[in-house]
Amino acid sequence: MNFPDFRGFTRRLILWNVGIFFALLLLGVAARPFANSLTVLLALIPSAVLHGYIWQLLTYSFLHQGILNTAFEMLSLWFLGSFLEANHGSRWLAEIYFVSVAGAGLAAIALSFAAHYDVVLTGAFGGIFGLLVAFGVLYGDMEFMLFPLPMTMKAKYLVAVYMLISIAMLFGAQRLYAFAELGGALAGFLYIRLAPRRGFLSSTSERYFGLRNNYYRWKRRRAAKKFEVYMRKQGRDVRFDSEGKYIDPDKDPNDRRWMN
Repeated sequence: MNFPDFRGFTRRLILWNVGIFFALLLLGVAARPFANSLTVLLALIPSAVLHGYIWQLLTYSFLHQGILNTAFEMLSLWFLGSFLEANHGSRWLAEIYFVSVAGAGLAAIALSFAAHYDVVLTGAFGGIFGLLVAFGVLYGDMEFMLFPLPMTMKAKYLVAVYMLISIAMLFGAQRLYAFAELGGALAGFLYIRLAPRRGFLSSTSERYFGLRNNYYRWKRRRAAKKFEVYMRKQGRDVRFDSEGKYIDPDKDPNDRRWMN
């Protein structure tokens, strides 16, 4: 029954969302035309994205409509994000969240142009559905109590219920949001299946530092060989091992007493 930890990327993400919500709310009172222009600039508008406003694929997730809707989304981010961040790290959580947000945006754009109408999309639901799918796939057999009801349910069944609700909404007036939710869920699922265990950024940084270290090792071996040739011309014999480290001729290479 305890609330999860409020820290790390989850805390920053929630604070960003809440801060932007109240900033736009106050700005709407002080300068409504500017607030409306800023909302149009940051919200997801399919036609604007195709005209170069690519940032809207991510920024729309920081705009929210109504205090109750915002509170529900932030609570969902808190519970899902804190649990996944504690088990997979902040970088992994940030990647799957924004990949899901972008996936939801792309799904909304596809449906908008297929149905030949333009919309203004806001909300963090795409990222939340991506986290929800991750929770259901990775921890599907985990049981928790449905407060305040005295009953428990496995995570995978709860995720299935949410997916069915979104599918049913496809036949109603909120079909665009439902399709975007399913797009975010699909993006989150694909991320889990295709991304490295620690995420794309960690894998890329490991490859980069691995290549950099190999380059430095090659330079050290090359410099050692050049130094051997130079010292040989001076009538002295120096030796380096395969890693470019100097071999002291006065020490027995088989002597391991220093290790005791």
